[in-house]
Amino acid sequence: MTQTLNPIQDEIKIETTQAEERISVASSWQLMWWRFKRHRLAVFSGIVLIVLYIVVLFPDFFATYDPEETDAKLAFIPMQSIHFFDNGSFHIWSPGVVGKRNPVTLKMEWKIEEGKKIPIRFFAKGYIYKIFGVFPADLHLMGIESEIDQVYLLGTDRLGRDQWSRLMLGTRTSMTVGLIAVAMSVVLGVILGGISGYFGGMPDLIIQRVIELLQSLPTIPIWLAMTAAVPQDWRPEQVFFAITIILAFIGWTTLGREVRGRFLSLREEDFVLAAELAGCSRWRIITHHMVPAFMSHIIASSTLAIPVMIINETSLSFLGLGIRPPAISWGVLLQEAQNIQTIALAPWLLLPGVLVIISVLAFNLVGDGLRDAADPYSH
Repeated sequence: MTQTLNPIQDEIKIETTQAEERISVASSWQLMWWRFKRHRLAVFSGIVLIVLYIVVLFPDFFATYDPEETDAKLAFIPMQSIHFFDNGSFHIWSPGVVGKRNPVTLKMEWKIEEGKKIPIRFFAKGYIYKIFGVFPADLHLMGIESEIDQVYLLGTDRLGRDQWSRLMLGTRTSMTVGLIAVAMSVVLGVILGGISGYFGGMPDLIIQRVIELLQSLPTIPIWLAMTAAVPQDWRPEQVFFAITIILAFIGWTTLGREVRGRFLSLREEDFVLAAELAGCSRWRIITHHMVPAFMSHIIASSTLAIPVMIINETSLSFLGLGIRPPAISWGVLLQEAQNIQTIALAPWLLLPGVLVIISVLAFNLVGDGLRDAADPYSH
């Protein structure tokens, strides 16, 4: 029995030694990745975010119709489902719908047209768009073979516009605003927080008073005041840029305080003193020595800040203070569901809110996973 167990024990010891050697020579980024992979919910949420950002890069490819094309006769068509089998054989199709006006209420009522099956094919040609605004293309993920029939996966709104296509374009705007705003706020927070914590004195006093002033101001009135200052005749691109600047200007203060605290502790460390004695400039000490020491914390904090920016943009656009039509964002799409009558007629107009919830939860779970992975004392 002893002779049987010894080879097994030796093999376990060898594997343990190899694992310890890998850990001892691994970089902090590798250790962070290994700890992050153990957080399965965070990994799944990361996959969800990757899918959303693929949509951000190619929204027109995933759209089925021109999101700006209107037809009042097609208003409030309900969602149409997709079927992959027909009489036991593989065939992608969607049931047709037919509208009939109610003689009493004069409301158009849509019902499934019995026996009508609209074929659907993948990688079909449709309306022409530009990839990254430069390269023209007409290939779409889904399309129909018939030019007479139409399929609306998520229904239509009051103007007959395809809700699925508008949701794809809205995903690009809302997810991009959050990402760019957080990137700008991270730059402001690291630079100003680093100056405050490293130099101290008068720069620290001024920056901290500015942070206290911004944090003491009520958020909603500030949004109202700053967005009211945006001219009404600005193009959607200009409004997008202005909203991003506003969100970044308000959102950098928390990270600035955190960076200041870390700099106050790091500036007394031996490696910082060694860099100063070696003749490194203060800018190089900050950017090449102090900031990389807690870069993982900055990434985790940024990931948790993006959903806040997304909610802020959605709220502003929903109230008509942020991005305005003809631009498309999740908040602009939710404007269509502001009254009870519309919700009763077309509950599918609330689906952008579901996408907001999914993206915010995914960012929070990824942020939690990164924060745990970045903690050197976590197991």
